[in-house]
Amino acid sequence: MTPYHCRFAASLAVVSSLLAAPAWSADKLASADAAMLKDIAQANMAEVETGRIALEKSSNPEVKKFAQMMFDEHSKGLDEVKALASAKGTELPGGPDTKHKAVALEFKALSGGMFDSRYMKQAGVGDHEATEKLLKKTQAEAKDAELKALAGKMLPAVQTHLQHARALEADMAKK
Repeated sequence: MTPYHCRFAASLAVVSSLLAAPAWSADKLASADAAMLKDIAQANMAEVETGRIALEKSSNPEVKKFAQMMFDEHSKGLDEVKALASAKGTELPGGPDTKHKAVALEFKALSGGMFDSRYMKQAGVGDHEATEKLLKKTQAEAKDAELKALAGKMLPAVQTHLQHARALEADMAKK
């Protein structure tokens, strides 16, 4: 092989390896960003699941209305998280984590006013407080601009959910 052919073969090998690399590799999330995206996915999955349970079990029309809003809006949020994860080559969990599965089991065992009270305290207030904190952290610490933008887009809705949950919980406590 002549020196020209050696250089040509080497160049061809380099070009072939670059073409074989996935297109998203340059946009792949850093591990900390991927972890935050997975946590946001978990939060949305949990709200969808607990909302579904509340729609079946709640005896309070206002709680049912809140649960429907949680199911609808967090399903949409989860779709947005899945789209970003797909674009960034990040694999998301297939369902709620162990903590949220345990909460779902607890909710399934409750009924009536006890269910409504626990649902609003845990899923309505507690989980939205945690999600608000997560989204603020993501906005402050994420390296990826699209992940920061997604957190910024979701934060006002989560804050609205939290305010609604607090007001509903307070109204229920008065009765």
